[in-house]
Amino acid sequence: MMKNALFGGVNAAVLTAMHDDLSVDLDRMAAHCRWLLANGCNGLGVLGTTGEANSLGISERIAVMEGLVARGISPKVLLAGTGTTAITDTVLLTRRAEELGCRGALLLPPFFYKNPSDDGLFAYFSEVIQRVGGDIKIYLYHFPAQSAVPFGIDLIGRLLKAYPGKVKGLKDSSGDFANTKSYVDHFAKDGFEVYCGDDGALHALLQEGGAGCITAAANVGSAVSATVYANWDRQVGADAQVTLAAIRKAVTSAALIPGLKALVARHTGDATWNNMRPPHLKLPADAAAKLFAAFDACGLKLAAAA
Repeated sequence: MMKNALFGGVNAAVLTAMHDDLSVDLDRMAAHCRWLLANGCNGLGVLGTTGEANSLGISERIAVMEGLVARGISPKVLLAGTGTTAITDTVLLTRRAEELGCRGALLLPPFFYKNPSDDGLFAYFSEVIQRVGGDIKIYLYHFPAQSAVPFGIDLIGRLLKAYPGKVKGLKDSSGDFANTKSYVDHFAKDGFEVYCGDDGALHALLQEGGAGCITAAANVGSAVSATVYANWDRQVGADAQVTLAAIRKAVTSAALIPGLKALVARHTGDATWNNMRPPHLKLPADAAAKLFAAFDACGLKLAAAA
């Protein structure tokens, strides 16, 4: 396991709570953040895929960062998703994250134009890094199933050489452990932090020298993830990984964002957690029942809601 990683440990890819009119509900989102931090999370990945960030406008994303900090969530635990297709928007969001006290920002690649060259991607990130300045660390978000723009070893190597200490790590949501391990093998020795987006890979990644996870299932399974992390080199960690993999399988048996919101709605007793922006839709009752049965079969009892 990598020691002293900036976001080392368990980071939830935090859901974004919404009112009935689909505006962001910062009070409920902050309460969920507090619950996560009290139940195993070391950090909070906000404004990512699970947080419906690409369904939110730039001003709304800024309001989320500002609103959580204003409600007492330490900016030091926030890894804010700030990557957009526009350099200027990415710079604006990343600068604001640093102004608020965030130590890192998680950046998607520019994902609209397909098959960009490594030179083009290098130029994009170079523009962002140079314009942002400051001390905030840049984390790359590798999610080729959604972005269709992968981060290859050569590109990462170029960025690390050009911006040592600035490009600090990567979240790998490819679901391909061999790929995740390749990032560790090539770059962890230089302090590059590798995080898995797949809860099922957490124990194996820690054994290879990875830094932790940034995962959607941590919205409900963070306590188990924390047990895996704290006991990565002991049998209790391996045993907890079995439960964590089952949780991951359960929550991905339904549409991920609607399913997670349904689980949090049930846990909190607050049906408004089922609000989300189209094209995502509330989970139908029969699908929710199947999800709840699969999740409950994992044996995890969630702590009381905040």
